[in-house]
Amino acid sequence: MPIRLEPVTEKFVARVTGVDLGKPLGLVDRADIVAACDRYGTLVFPGQHLAKEELVAFGAVFGEVDTTLQTKLMNRVQNRLGMDTLTDISNLDADGNVAHAQHWQTITTIGNRFWHSDGSYKDLPIRYSILNAVTTVGYGGETQYADLRAAYDSLDEATKVLIADKIGIFWSHNTRDWLKIADSPEERSAFPKVRWPMVRTHPGSGRKVLWCDSKVWAIEGMSLPEGRALVHELIEHIGQREHVYSHKWEAGDLIMADNRSTAHRGRRFDHSERREMRRVETNDNVRSLGVAADGEVG
Repeated sequence: MPIRLEPVTEKFVARVTGVDLGKPLGLVDRADIVAACDRYGTLVFPGQHLAKEELVAFGAVFGEVDTTLQTKLMNRVQNRLGMDTLTDISNLDADGNVAHAQHWQTITTIGNRFWHSDGSYKDLPIRYSILNAVTTVGYGGETQYADLRAAYDSLDEATKVLIADKIGIFWSHNTRDWLKIADSPEERSAFPKVRWPMVRTHPGSGRKVLWCDSKVWAIEGMSLPEGRALVHELIEHIGQREHVYSHKWEAGDLIMADNRSTAHRGRRFDHSERREMRRVETNDNVRSLGVAADGEVG
């Protein structure tokens, strides 16, 4: 039986049923999922209670599974799930208990509240982010997804001209600096600043994308204040309601998002309440414009 698609809107987000992601995925289903992700950007698969090995196996069908975030940063504090191919998006400590408010794991989840595309700060970025809900909270904790294609389309013409040839400098620790998180020099330099065009073309749909998120540290050719003000303006534009889908999680929900055409952010929740999500990321095959000339970490 073929998978079934239920679009949430005509061009952004679709619910997918009729497939058990815990079982090996056939070639036809794989092709249908890729085509649906190219079209809708974000796919919601309800009722997928996957073991961690099953989640990694599903992700690996769509490309090389990324391990750099785990090995360069996350494992320095804890590796509760015991797999470099899996990221622990939770407020739990290494023993599986709800972490206290000042725990590194809790603070890290707060950093997810800013609009970002996973891996935008990397030379080899992330194509698909696959997030599976294990335990959800009663209030808040939604994940919001924004369509970067629609965000570009709805820019005024003067802004399109302004950013047409602009290059953004993306840095992994930009938002962590905003939050005054005390990372070590080694952690701050784990991923060098990289250069990306602020207008890209999504290969799956052929549509232009507004490539800007909270990891943009500066814009080449603009003063630091002017560039950062423009970044703030563009992120506000991306987050307008008409570009955004907000997902209220239920245990077993799985969302597959194409980072080349979407950005996302988490929403506030009570960190004394247990929330556990697991994420697999696959590498893209397109690299950045290279490391920024300002190689020093600001």
